[in-house]
Amino acid sequence: MVATGGHVDHGKSALIRALTGMEPDRLAAEREQGRSIELGYCWTSLDSGARVAFVDVPGHERYLGNALCGLGPSPAVLLVVAADDGVKPQTREHLAAVTALGIRHALVAVNRSDLADPAPAAREVTDLLAGTRLAGAPVVAVSARTGDGLDDLRARLDQVLSTLPPPAPGPVRLWLDRVFTVRGAGTVATGTLVSGRVKEGDTLVVARTGDRVTVRGLQCLREQVAEARATSRVAVNLRRVPAGHLRRGDALVTPALWRPGPVVDVRHQARSLPREVVVHVGTCAVTGQVRPLRPDLARLRLAEPLPLHVGDRLVLRAPGSRDLSGAVVLDPAPPPLPRRRGAAAARAAELATATGTPDGAEELRRRGVASTGFLASIGVAPPGPPVAGDWHLDPEYARAMRTRLADLAATTAGTTAGTTAGTAAGTTTTAGTGTATATTAGLTAAAAADKLDLPDPKLLAVLLPADLEIRDGVLRRRGAPGAAPAWLARLDHRALEPVPPERLGELGADRAELIRATRAGQVVRIGRGYLPAAAIEAAVATLRGLPQPFTVSQARQAWGVSRAVALPLLQHLDSAGVTGKLPDQTRRLRA
Repeated sequence: MVATGGHVDHGKSALIRALTGMEPDRLAAEREQGRSIELGYCWTSLDSGARVAFVDVPGHERYLGNALCGLGPSPAVLLVVAADDGVKPQTREHLAAVTALGIRHALVAVNRSDLADPAPAAREVTDLLAGTRLAGAPVVAVSARTGDGLDDLRARLDQVLSTLPPPAPGPVRLWLDRVFTVRGAGTVATGTLVSGRVKEGDTLVVARTGDRVTVRGLQCLREQVAEARATSRVAVNLRRVPAGHLRRGDALVTPALWRPGPVVDVRHQARSLPREVVVHVGTCAVTGQVRPLRPDLARLRLAEPLPLHVGDRLVLRAPGSRDLSGAVVLDPAPPPLPRRRGAAAARAAELATATGTPDGAEELRRRGVASTGFLASIGVAPPGPPVAGDWHLDPEYARAMRTRLADLAATTAGTTAGTTAGTAAGTTTTAGTGTATATTAGLTAAAAADKLDLPDPKLLAVLLPADLEIRDGVLRRRGAPGAAPAWLARLDHRALEPVPPERLGELGADRAELIRATRAGQVVRIGRGYLPAAAIEAAVATLRGLPQPFTVSQARQAWGVSRAVALPLLQHLDSAGVTGKLPDQTRRLRA
């Protein structure tokens, strides 16, 4: 993909027409006015056999937004300067856009060399490029009218394209520029596939709306293909979406591997940013509210969610302004930023060393903990295998959490001891000592994870200090027996009649103790009542002696209880995965 750039009336479209034999100006108004208004798409084959597609962008100052839509997805640019006119304002403007987008591959065509000596314009444009990323780009004198220099231009294009790095492997992101309906085919969208591969039958997501669409057919440069790879011009025939639901600037992306969001943290090149900017990326342009973090860092709140990865390049400009500045995405899914003094400075300190280069270790350092799926959705590979489930931990964060967990366990143990002593002395716990009451039976794993702000209790397993363990869902000192409430010993651990809470209250069990004992697995709620865990184990042992499968009636008789007791007990065993219910309403013990 090569986009044109340059001042209006310098012959960009004429040069593309001469190179490809195709007409880039498809609108009647363009042909009448003799200047491009919309993006034009043409292609040709070079001497090496490589096929190159051109995006012809308008050069007139009124159509800067359209020009940015064409330049945005392109990895290379053909900058056109007229020999008889030299460098002009839109030449500089398009070069500013190319610089902001981070495009590093370019070729300069000094056109209309049949009308004037191309050398002065060549020197002028070479000086203009000096100090930019395009310094040293080849400059070719050419005439679209006479054909002089076209062969040299083709050869230089071949050389430039051969230096393009292969697109980095990754999920699909297809920026759309046209959407229409074809009779008998339905919705067709064209655009530039900037990353990933698209195949017939693939399911993609419209990033702006979250709608899922299915790829019914594919064309590359008007040829039917089974698969398209980045970077290429693609036409996709889509199922499950009317043409009116899509528009220029939409992106079709791989499900789950992008997190289109309305907030993004960036490092920008502007001296200062206004409160509102227009953000250009791909073929999209949206407004964004700016919250400065420091002179070169800002948070953008976008009017629409955009599918962005770490390292993506954006172009920023004030509404109505033609001054462009570049920005690189540092965090496409940043944490909330409180509206309090010092919050922006603290966030700026976190991002101070961020380069915009995807780095899994760096992301974990800032976030502390993240899942594989989350890292993939922001374009970052994890630094190693997950430590628990799908989760990754930063080593320094893990050490800090381990220390906090040990302190939490020590605090819990101290509070429990204090509460026990107070009770023995005849004191009562007041509302002011609610924390003590909540921890007398031990801290549950879920509560510990919540206090540490961990996203998943599974992470506790890799954060436990050597002297702690999780037993019966409760955080305990390793080797210490689980604290069983006194009233539990007064229950018949063989009887299968659930004990109602009123009776347990008479034995000394209040509601809080029942909840803690249930969480610890010491009792199980069956219907309105409770059974000791040992009674459940005895019930299961009885079922092992029955022929498999068995009926409710057989279980009831074996247990010696009524159907009103047997049925909820069996339903509990079903939900726990101990028994399985068959289509004929019988059950069998699972392995």
